[in-house]
Amino acid sequence: MGGDEASTIVPLVVMVAGLALLLGLEQAIPAAPVKGSRSERWRHGAWNLGLGIFNAVVLGVLAAPLLSWATVWAETRGLGLARVLPGPEAVGIGVALVAFDGWMYLWHRANHAWPLLWRFHRLHHGDQAMDATTTVRFHPAEIAVSTLLRLAVLPILGLTIEHLLLYEVILFPVILFHHSNVRFPEKADRVMRALLVTPAMHRVHHSKRRIETDSNYGSVLSIWDRLGRSFRRRRDGSAVEFGL
Repeated sequence: MGGDEASTIVPLVVMVAGLALLLGLEQAIPAAPVKGSRSERWRHGAWNLGLGIFNAVVLGVLAAPLLSWATVWAETRGLGLARVLPGPEAVGIGVALVAFDGWMYLWHRANHAWPLLWRFHRLHHGDQAMDATTTVRFHPAEIAVSTLLRLAVLPILGLTIEHLLLYEVILFPVILFHHSNVRFPEKADRVMRALLVTPAMHRVHHSKRRIETDSNYGSVLSIWDRLGRSFRRRRDGSAVEFGL
């Protein structure tokens, strides 16, 4: 399997496996009461997943050759953060991957701050019954713009398609987990959110309250919200009302 195909197929396999597990757990131990009839829930999930499949297959397949070209171009010229840092290569790659997660935070925050970007990103927040399928509910235009920006971000950081694949294999289980409607002990969530974005954090981000929506932008690491002063918790213990 070549790098272009793997960059699309492997994260997709991880996503499907994680999604199947979490959909089962959502039925067994839901964090919030499941809204709507069984048929309504099926339609809700099918719509989200259909959109996600379109983005992954159509846009992903079209983008992979462009991303591969951009990263190979930078690699042949020795460009990028991972290649200029002193020390072992693995350290440079690790630093660049953390920096890429920081870029994901900035990109997410920009989608809330800039009206044109929010016009597309609001589709993700329009889900009033957030569950694991909400993870892939994104406007194709948002995915397209994000991909185009990666054509510059990946070479600047010195990351290859294989490194992007590694990041996405880590990213997808985390974002599936923090979008899921699975009951998770608060003590465990508190320990985990010292490092990672957790369900309790991300549910606040999907709140109808604007001050809460404009917080907790992190994808994998929670440190970016702490550094960017966008970290917010639900201190009153009330349930989050999802949507716009």
